[in-house]
Amino acid sequence: MKRYLDYLWPVIGLAAIVFSFSLLLKEVRGISASDVVDSLKAISPLHYALAGVSTLIAYAALAWYDRIALLHLGKPLSWLFISLTSFTTYALSHNIGMSVFSGAMVRYRAYSSKGLSLTEIAVLVAFCSFTFAIGTLMLGGIVLVIEPEILQRIFAAPQWVGRSLGIGILVCVSLYMLGSALHFPPLTIGKFHIIYPRPAISLRQLMAGPIELMGAAGIIYFALPPEVNPGFLIVLGVFLASFSAALLSHAPGGLGVLEFVFIKAMPDAPQAQVLAALIVFRLFYLLIPLVAGIIVVIVFERQRLADALRARTSLIKSK
Repeated sequence: MKRYLDYLWPVIGLAAIVFSFSLLLKEVRGISASDVVDSLKAISPLHYALAGVSTLIAYAALAWYDRIALLHLGKPLSWLFISLTSFTTYALSHNIGMSVFSGAMVRYRAYSSKGLSLTEIAVLVAFCSFTFAIGTLMLGGIVLVIEPEILQRIFAAPQWVGRSLGIGILVCVSLYMLGSALHFPPLTIGKFHIIYPRPAISLRQLMAGPIELMGAAGIIYFALPPEVNPGFLIVLGVFLASFSAALLSHAPGGLGVLEFVFIKAMPDAPQAQVLAALIVFRLFYLLIPLVAGIIVVIVFERQRLADALRARTSLIKSK
């Protein structure tokens, strides 16, 4: 059964790409390549620089995910090692898809070299995923309470539905914080057990998740022309919906899924300019980190191989 599941996720991801691209092509069939290129050229150097700063903020917060998880496990490591591991993990998993599984492999290679067990690494991966989830929920709830009409960009629903949904989400987040503060026993949902962390840890989660997501959304926000930019909260809300859909699709890099949902939810902005902003997002948040992440992996594995050869040589000489 497990062997079939190994093939299932790639098939789902490929199907999601094909389906999303077919919808995306219908959505943007009136856009020419020259329109997109002109839109990219129209982005000022300052806004490119601000998009770059937003990328750095997002990846710094992602490193904080790992740091918080390691503190939860009682396994503090150096910030440099955590940052390189986290950066490589997300640079590869965001592009490969199936982020939980692909990220787990990278983290295992790195953290096992520092003495973490397989069980501890599994807890770390799950904890980081939950940090992202709780951050997404909290930001989504805040956006829906302040800008309830954003739900109408994706679904045909009245504003009171959006605000009520936002309040409900924030209540759930508050219950999680209450469980942490009052040391509730683990919450069991089917086979999953949610162990409430210490309040200091859960507070860090509520800070790290939103910072990462706001940084990632900031890339698109700064790449959009001011005259068609609906404001940061709207861009953030649309990004949360499109990025979540991209992750759930298991498509590598959310290719096609992210673009389709985002463009569909921005009907008032010229599609060429929205597509150009999404290209900037892919370049800054996905492609450049992917190249850098591959370099880090090569250097790391080369160092591990060199250490293994030195240890073997020393063992032979000692005999």
